[in-house]
Amino acid sequence: MDFRQLEYFLAIVDHGGFNRAAAALYVSQPSLSQAIHVLERDVGSGLFHRLGRKAVLTEAGAALVQPAREALHALELARAGVGAVRELRGGRLEIAAMASPTVEPLSTMVQRFAERHPAVTLSLRVALTPADVVERVRTGGCELGLLTTSSPLPRADIVPHHVGDHRLVLVTPKDGPFPAGRAVQREQLEGHRLIVGQRGTGIRAYVDDLKAQGIDVRIAVETEHRMAFLPLVLGGAGLAVVTESWAGLSERAGALVLDLEPPAVQHNIMVSRNAQLTPAARAFLDIAVRRPAGS
Repeated sequence: MDFRQLEYFLAIVDHGGFNRAAAALYVSQPSLSQAIHVLERDVGSGLFHRLGRKAVLTEAGAALVQPAREALHALELARAGVGAVRELRGGRLEIAAMASPTVEPLSTMVQRFAERHPAVTLSLRVALTPADVVERVRTGGCELGLLTTSSPLPRADIVPHHVGDHRLVLVTPKDGPFPAGRAVQREQLEGHRLIVGQRGTGIRAYVDDLKAQGIDVRIAVETEHRMAFLPLVLGGAGLAVVTESWAGLSERAGALVLDLEPPAVQHNIMVSRNAQLTPAARAFLDIAVRRPAGS
């Protein structure tokens, strides 16, 4: 078993099949298959069920995922420790992030990091819920993660770092039901159609809380695609409760952004593993924690 085989194995896991993994790795599909065949022989068990073009992990394959990630992470630490004594001169950092904090504060963090360490490649991975972010970091899929939440996070295997807050706001069409410049009381949402995210997000929790309080809001659209809310609002499908990080983009697109009363706040949390980080991750975390967006 060698690191190349583990890299190939994880590429198949992350891309869902041999063909896509081979394309991402810039290797031929037969070479990839041969490497996995040798790895399966070394571990004494099949790692994938081949279902057409898809590859589904066997029980043995699922057990190998986290040790493989940890082994490659250790190798990256060793390489980075040798190549980056005083400053970062290369490498790659993977960050899992939910949609809203990707707009802000992550975009500002990335800008500042790129200015200081232009040779480091940043890979931003989509995660739909706080639990998805935590799981990617906990299992080693990404070194850092950025999420929004209104609830405490489990601390097992991860370290949370508070990097700012965002209020929730209401986005409506310009000719919507509420006047500009005046906050909307939550009771005023009674009877209105809302566009919401999937369960597990803080924005969805806010809407569910309205319903639990007896405010009869109606879910018009439930979507995992956060970028879809703005065209849906402008198209008249409903109103949307989002974090204020979307305010500028929404107003430039011609929507109306209104405060909500009483205010509701989402916390932006950067999470890291409770383990040694690569120099790139340490540098990014330092920017995130010490110089939050807007400072």
